[in-house]
Amino acid sequence: MHARKALLAIPLVVGLVACGTGSDGDTGGTGGGKKPVEAAPGTEVTVADVGLGSILVDGQGRTLYAFTKDKEATSNCDAECIAVWPALTSPSPAAAGRGVEKSLLREARQPGGAVQVTYGDWPLYYYVGDMAPGDVNGQGLDGEWFAVSPDGKLVRKSA
Repeated sequence: MHARKALLAIPLVVGLVACGTGSDGDTGGTGGGKKPVEAAPGTEVTVADVGLGSILVDGQGRTLYAFTKDKEATSNCDAECIAVWPALTSPSPAAAGRGVEKSLLREARQPGGAVQVTYGDWPLYYYVGDMAPGDVNGQGLDGEWFAVSPDGKLVRKSA
């Protein structure tokens, strides 16, 4: 696990810059002084077809993931985790795009006050190792991170 974190150090810095995060924001108690990736106001969660099948992505086509340790729309991703898996947060409710079940798209206030976009019972995250729309480099990592299908279930196929 420590070797993986060391290998992610360079992509982490690049990923945080590429995803528009800054070092002056607060994660709302999720630590590190790094601000989670934020969806722009009016952003939408939509569906894209990739090698895994149909999965949830943001309006720019970036893959959205769920963490198997999360329960009932509550994030269990600590400061170390959120540095690699930035939460999808939004200052306004995210819109349901093509293929998304509007009734499953919600938001949940996390410990520390951050409002995270959820789908069904899954808080949604990005992976800093995904550099371009359609990347699924986080799929299946540590057996705990998976893309989410439009029906709200985890996609457990290999990338």
